[in-house]
Amino acid sequence: MTTSSLLEEAIAISKQFDVSKDQLVAISDEFIRLADGGLKTDDMPMTMIPSYVTGVPNGTEKGTFLAVDLGGTNFRVCSIHLNGDGTFDLLQTKSVIPKNLMVGTAKELFSFLAQKVDEFIKTHLEEKFNEEAGHSANEHIYKLGFTFSFPVNQTAINSGTLIRWTKGFDVVDAVGKDVCKLLQDELDLLKLPVHVAALVNDTVGTLMSRSYSTPGESATLLGVILGTGTNGAYVESLAAVDKLDKSIASLAGKSVMVINTEWGSFDNDMKVLPTTSWDNAVDLETPNPGFQMFEKRVSGMFLGEILRRILLELHEKGLLFSSSSTPLSTAWSLDTSILSRVEADSTPDLVAVKSIIETDLGLPTTLVERQAVKLIVEGIGKRSALLAGAVIGGVLVQIKACESNPVVDIGVDGSVFEFYPGYEELMRLALKEVIGENEKKIRIGIAKDGSGVGAALCALVA
Repeated sequence: MTTSSLLEEAIAISKQFDVSKDQLVAISDEFIRLADGGLKTDDMPMTMIPSYVTGVPNGTEKGTFLAVDLGGTNFRVCSIHLNGDGTFDLLQTKSVIPKNLMVGTAKELFSFLAQKVDEFIKTHLEEKFNEEAGHSANEHIYKLGFTFSFPVNQTAINSGTLIRWTKGFDVVDAVGKDVCKLLQDELDLLKLPVHVAALVNDTVGTLMSRSYSTPGESATLLGVILGTGTNGAYVESLAAVDKLDKSIASLAGKSVMVINTEWGSFDNDMKVLPTTSWDNAVDLETPNPGFQMFEKRVSGMFLGEILRRILLELHEKGLLFSSSSTPLSTAWSLDTSILSRVEADSTPDLVAVKSIIETDLGLPTTLVERQAVKLIVEGIGKRSALLAGAVIGGVLVQIKACESNPVVDIGVDGSVFEFYPGYEELMRLALKEVIGENEKKIRIGIAKDGSGVGAALCALVA
């Protein structure tokens, strides 16, 4: 192996992840076309789900609300006290969902969830609960926001039928049922003074949480998740949502609605998204090949696996890591956090990269090998951020955000955005290509705990 051949190969690989200005503009244009289609009919790859949330907070909201979050193997119960000045106090408990309940009956699962709410109220809100326990069972005291991170067909702010389970759940008799009613029925059996007031997607919650905690001259228009997965929700004019029955009583007098784009499935047809042989190989290894094609190029769940495949290929060619055995042959064994740690090392000898590869992979490295790894990581990370910026730009063009607002505020939650060095700057490069000088109007900030605070705020709006 010559050092120059390894570096040449690494540079060539990194170039395969480049996204040109023309590509970024084409991605933004295609996003607008698909989003527009999804607002007209449900029969579109980007589902553009109405949230029935018809207002965003301004920071003056007050009160105590409950929120629960069923997003995976943990169930979280929180009480959120909104102080009315953009700040809040949060109490929470977390319980692991027993494996047998993940594949049992709807009754067993939702009864377990209701019991956890009961325990939380009696532990953390006992004094208040006792004061209120004299009320009749149907007079609900606490409004509850239910963050439910599974595909649902939402039909009202507190009603949605489960389309299918993901993440290891398979509670067959819950499919096609209203998940809010399943939870409410179990809460009522325990005579708890709780009303399930809102069904919330975590992206919608992120938007609401950011809007509450950054009061001022501009409402938050977009909530973005850039973590294990990716998605976006934004404030749309109600008149633009053609597929919605505007005669619904709860929509009377309303002018806007938060829309959950489900943009992870943007461009599943691969008309405009860039691809490499490694993306194609990763896609075939997933449970849903051909779907969530945008997410598979952007989100934390996939970036580590793309890197692993490239490094393994270079090793098998005899260009990288001369050690005969390598842990790289195990699929999904590289965590995306490795990319952010490698990206952060700017020392001449790449000392941190040396330590990361030695500790995580047990492999000794030469400086040239570390430089090659760093080049490849930079390519993968930069593409993720540019693609994210291009679709965010697409949303902002769709709603003419920069034309009508002095500041356009965006809330983001997720480990990729929060911990990947320089991610926001790279996103902004794409935004500038898509929306030009108006990029300066955009304010991007972390929105913490969208699934808790955001769910409480949705309950309040409801």
